[in-house]
Amino acid sequence: MKLGRFALVGAILATSVGCDQVTKIAARQHLEGQGTQSFLGDTFRLTYTENYGAFLGMGSNLPDPVRNLIFVGLVSIFLVGFLVWILRTRELSRTALVSATLIIGGGIGNLIDRVLFDGGVTDFMNLGIGPVRTGIFNVADVWIVVGAAALLLLSPEARRGFRVNEDEGD
Repeated sequence: MKLGRFALVGAILATSVGCDQVTKIAARQHLEGQGTQSFLGDTFRLTYTENYGAFLGMGSNLPDPVRNLIFVGLVSIFLVGFLVWILRTRELSRTALVSATLIIGGGIGNLIDRVLFDGGVTDFMNLGIGPVRTGIFNVADVWIVVGAAALLLLSPEARRGFRVNEDEGD
């Protein structure tokens, strides 16, 4: 594994997880108990919540041991496996490497919350126009969505159907 590749992954992970955690600390300190704050003609809202499930709270009603097994245990295994895979797969394009690392960084950010806050993830942002709105999300969720979108739309691997070609690696 090239040192530059390892450094790039490390820098992206440190930055993505760091930004996520700093914004969640700010949300817990300044938004908890404050109600919803609206900006840009109600297009952007800040509202504090703790999400014990996955996307849009799915799984939040599962028994604690099952929820922890899925959202801490299985997610941890997936993130470690995905990280090892991207570090060992030399043929990945830089775009795919960066995109996958953003997904992992977002996953780690949310995993930290689940471990530190009894299975809950701090969410605080909401976008929309009128009644058409996103769920409440956080910066880690943004990294996951941006990474997945870039991986699927921008990477040479996606354009080829993920058939790895050694000539396009870094």
